Amino acid sequence: MAKGKTDELRRKDGVWDPLRSSRSDLKRAERIPGTPQSLSPAYRLAFADNDFLCREELRPVRLQLELLKVEMLLTEYGIRSTVVMFGGARIPAPGQPAWAAKNAGQKANLEAASVFYDEARKFARLCSEWSAGHDYKEYVVVTGGGPGVMEAGNRGAADVGAPSIGLNVVLPHEQAPNPYVTPELSFNFHYFAIRKMHFLMRAKAITVFPGGFGTLDELFETITLMQTGRMAKVPLILFGEQFWRRVVDFDALAEFGTIAPEDVDLISFVNTADEACAIIKRFYEKENGAS
Repeated sequence: MAKGKTDELRRKDGVWDPLRSSRSDLKRAERIPGTPQSLSPAYRLAFADNDFLCREELRPVRLQLELLKVEMLLTEYGIRSTVVMFGGARIPAPGQPAWAAKNAGQKANLEAASVFYDEARKFARLCSEWSAGHDYKEYVVVTGGGPGVMEAGNRGAADVGAPSIGLNVVLPHEQAPNPYVTPELSFNFHYFAIRKMHFLMRAKAITVFPGGFGTLDELFETITLMQTGRMAKVPLILFGEQFWRRVVDFDALAEFGTIAPEDVDLISFVNTADEACAIIKRFYEKENGAS
């Protein structure tokens, strides 16, 4: 057999596979003459039939695909651990208008909160400099890929030439990934649940900046997983203690008895990027004896 033909029978990982690939059959199917039979939707290859894949009965398959695609690509990229940055899409960069404000009060609040954009950007930059010492395989910044705090996180990584991940999700209003996400690490989701799994699957630390319902959802799912032992305890750091103490009375939950007093200790409050980085470094120096 000619060398070229032999090479065709090897997968990208070098494994010998004499079975014809789905990609090659897809190309062949495109060249089939158009007849009433071949043009029928029933004749499409199942894996290339979007109408079929979007059927209600295929939901379990779509869930699996969203879990598998991102996992495979992150593994191929060599990313072993991440630092998660949750936070509000509506927080503007300093000097930029609060695009989501509906009244003067909201405008003032959101524009004052731009300090968190700066801290998020600085925190991501510090994490990315730390990640550089691990060949950008550990402590890689991951955000939701959108505007606001998410943009600040990806931007901070880009400031020092580091890769960063964006996990976007399809929403009713138009949106696109922010321009600072590494293109090869820019993902899009239909299922919020699978997206949240990917946030946590490699997380060595989780930071949460002021935000709305989405940020609260991400915070409470994370802390519940840690509280119930479904996830290892890693640094869970809330930026903006004054904001969080006002929005959620964690101590009141403990006093009422609906959580244990020690559950409050799962959370650390900070106001600056330097404070957050110090917590993460102390945690891993204590746990692993290494940075």
